[in-house]
Amino acid sequence: MDVYEAVDSRRAVRAFSDEPVSKEILERVLAAATRAPSSGNLQPWHVYVVTGEPLAELKRRATARALAGDPGDEREHLMYPAELTSPYVDRFSAAAAQRYKALGIERDDPDRPMKIAALNSQAFGAPVVLFCYLDQTMGPGQWGDAGMHLQTVMLLLRAEGLHSCPQVMWTMYRKTVSQIVGADDGLVLFCGVAVGFEKEGVPRLRTGRADMTETVSFIGA
Repeated sequence: MDVYEAVDSRRAVRAFSDEPVSKEILERVLAAATRAPSSGNLQPWHVYVVTGEPLAELKRRATARALAGDPGDEREHLMYPAELTSPYVDRFSAAAAQRYKALGIERDDPDRPMKIAALNSQAFGAPVVLFCYLDQTMGPGQWGDAGMHLQTVMLLLRAEGLHSCPQVMWTMYRKTVSQIVGADDGLVLFCGVAVGFEKEGVPRLRTGRADMTETVSFIGA
């Protein structure tokens, strides 16, 4: 799979099979991803790979919190700005409606937030979840580095025939995650990434993207 194909075929999959992912593949992907760009070569990411019984226990605890209507732990960082304006709020709303309708959750369902949280807390059935942390002393530049690292990981997973789904939602249950992975107190959870093989027979969702002319300006060309 060439780079263009990996970029084009990468999407947030929300239905994984229970087929296991070998440790050898995960090690190969994460070793190669160490070459991701990093300003000043800080390499600020700390990644915990969770699978097997520890992941099952994490899913049980997080799902129990979701089904109980638990609003989640105090945020260490916001998922999105408090006030999204157009065109960002338009893109967000359209994608959210499309995403969860495909999962059988209608926009006007009164239990929609709880159902969404419960699906997320199961990592959509993925047999592996990567949790990416940063030291709490890191700034916006290092958060950008972590994003580039995870994008590199997700593209390499495609080269291995695997899919992924980045989940900032795990920050809602960051204390539960930390109990399982044993993260140091000085680390901040950036997000989780569900990893696995896509489940067959499930509608495949591919959200739209803004035309390049909306986001790119050529100067001098």
